[in-house]
Amino acid sequence: MFISTMFQGSLVSRVAGLSLSVACLGLVGCDKKTEPTAEVVEAQVAQPAAAAPAADGTELAFDQSSGKLEFVGAKITDSHPGRFETFSGKIRLNSENLEQSSVKLDIDIASMQIEPDKLKKHLLSEDFFTADKFPKATFESTSIKAGGAAGATHTITGNLTLRGTQKSITFPATISATDAGVAAKAEFAINRKDFGIVYPGMPDDLIKDDVVIRFDLNVKK
Repeated sequence: MFISTMFQGSLVSRVAGLSLSVACLGLVGCDKKTEPTAEVVEAQVAQPAAAAPAADGTELAFDQSSGKLEFVGAKITDSHPGRFETFSGKIRLNSENLEQSSVKLDIDIASMQIEPDKLKKHLLSEDFFTADKFPKATFESTSIKAGGAAGATHTITGNLTLRGTQKSITFPATISATDAGVAAKAEFAINRKDFGIVYPGMPDDLIKDDVVIRFDLNVKK
């Protein structure tokens, strides 16, 4: 009886442990943090303050030498970090009032770097980015507001065009300006299906809808 009870207890523990493991896989790691999810709506027209030249007339050009632009996609069993090695843009900066500033960004989709190479080729195909037909992604801000979620200093709204679909996204960011230039960084998630990327993945290893976007820029005057 004692041995039987021990066996049953061990079996229950194993089943409980297996259930917890499966739950963790579904979340791609129970110990990982959850990034803010960008609000996605129909594309918007820039507010006059954001569209007009900055009060101090400062326009800063930047590219990949100014920082990094990364993403993380995930499926049930694994996650895949990647980055874009070629991008460029302009910041129209009002250093005295950052809310009067604006930003434009162009991303070369084919410059994506991710491992393994087989995955990169698949991501550039029609199942995902369709890079031959839509070689660029673009972002243009329509408003920048003070304050943001998760301790961010600001909330940025702008039109993101990806795979031929344009949507307005809103996300928190930390922005600071000095005499030397402007620094900006953010980490948030977007739903790939909002931009027509609906490939489900393998039936036993489905791809998650949310993709994490990270950028960290330090643009000099």
